[in-house]
Amino acid sequence: MPTNLLDSYIENREMVQPNHANSLETAHGGNVVKWMDEVGGMAAMRFAGETCVTARMDRVDFKRPIEVGDTALIEAYVYAAGTSSVRVRVQTYRENPRTAETEQTADSYFIYVAIDEDRNTVEVPDLVVDSEREEQLRQQALAGENGDY
Repeated sequence: MPTNLLDSYIENREMVQPNHANSLETAHGGNVVKWMDEVGGMAAMRFAGETCVTARMDRVDFKRPIEVGDTALIEAYVYAAGTSSVRVRVQTYRENPRTAETEQTADSYFIYVAIDEDRNTVEVPDLVVDSEREEQLRQQALAGENGDY
């Protein structure tokens, strides 16, 4: 079971189709939040080695839209862990599928709780941050969580 910050890193892509779009032909915010929650949950489960459920989501800052035909690239990693909870930063980017050009479109912070098969909370491992890159990511997440971004 990974306990390092970078070991929890997950990314996923969704091609934005017309059925994901609003009347402006851009990704509907609800779809983007759903994708963010799914990828964030995967990062939490990879870290915890347990099923994790969403306990809290801070605000989602939508910075720009994702057009139909572009790819939504969602990145998530664990940046802090409590006794049974895991804090995950989730960032979304618009990605041009032909050029791989990206620009950030949304940012949020989720908290997941690890549970067993009886849905009781279980302990998660301590987060290990032992590289300069991991510390940089952790500090960026902590600053953003407090609205300092």
